[in-house]
Amino acid sequence: MKTIFCYVLLLCTIVFRQDACAQDIHFSQFHETPLYRNPALAGIMKGDLRVQAVLRSQWNSVANGYKTGSLNVEYKTKPGQGDDYLTWGLQAYYDRAGTTNLTTTIVMPAINYHKSVSEYRNRYISLGFMGGVVQRRFDRSKMTTDNQYNGGGDGETRLNNGQMYLDGSVGLSYNTGIGENEQSNLVVGVAYHHFNKPTNSFFEDDKVMLEPKLVFSADFKIDMNEYSTLTFHSDYLKQGSSSQFIGGMMFGLKMGALVDEPEYVLHGGAFMRWGDAIIPTIKLDYRPLSLALSYDVNISKLAMKSAGRGGFELSVTYVGFLQKFNTTLNALKCPRF
Repeated sequence: MKTIFCYVLLLCTIVFRQDACAQDIHFSQFHETPLYRNPALAGIMKGDLRVQAVLRSQWNSVANGYKTGSLNVEYKTKPGQGDDYLTWGLQAYYDRAGTTNLTTTIVMPAINYHKSVSEYRNRYISLGFMGGVVQRRFDRSKMTTDNQYNGGGDGETRLNNGQMYLDGSVGLSYNTGIGENEQSNLVVGVAYHHFNKPTNSFFEDDKVMLEPKLVFSADFKIDMNEYSTLTFHSDYLKQGSSSQFIGGMMFGLKMGALVDEPEYVLHGGAFMRWGDAIIPTIKLDYRPLSLALSYDVNISKLAMKSAGRGGFELSVTYVGFLQKFNTTLNALKCPRF
């Protein structure tokens, strides 16, 4: 009965791998969720404070699909008189899917220390940690089994409709300028999520563990000329027997009187989640705000059923300086991207 229920629950939540009971949800605008990628990416920005919100709606053309939201807040400070920095962060996450309203809520504080490794230029190694509470639940009254037609309830006597556990991540990143232009930067990193292997099951006597996840990241941003930029983002994920690659780039056009600090930057490009979706993306920077919109065009085996329709994703970002005594506003060297 447990096997049948797990299979039904997977179908309701539209996850198409047998081992996906313990896999993470993904974002197409993964580059707008730095802590979710790697806690060592917190604070790699041109500013003291960053607040980012991402909203995602997926698979509505197939069934009652995912409704996902992410919120991260980062505050970067100078702990001393040197070139090192410290970033405090918070990652919150909400996901609901399927006819049983399978819901996941995550709240995780984070800390990231940026160690300067060059006396002359922007070059940092960062070590970050993130950990907190995860709550998962579903509406058992909306579950249907054969036993219910025979008046025997859903047939599960040791099934809980909710669970809570602790989870943690650790990450390392390297951030450096490219050439003499301080606007051109490279960031590479590796993160190890779920290192404590938390139990991830609604059954009292089941020991399903959430598999650790490795994430390898590589991003760069370069000025092609005075008026245009090229930005590349990529992630390779490995979790249990599942793996995924997502990557792509955006071309940015600077608009305004000052090319060093343009009033607007309009970005356009596309990403690809290998074997799953092509993701056209547009983004507008209007400092201190950024707004990005993307859409998944499904190319997986589900494309015939979904008619190629995947999901919308919207992100809003604020990056600014606080103008306080420990601000990074006038810092010659600062981890940024």
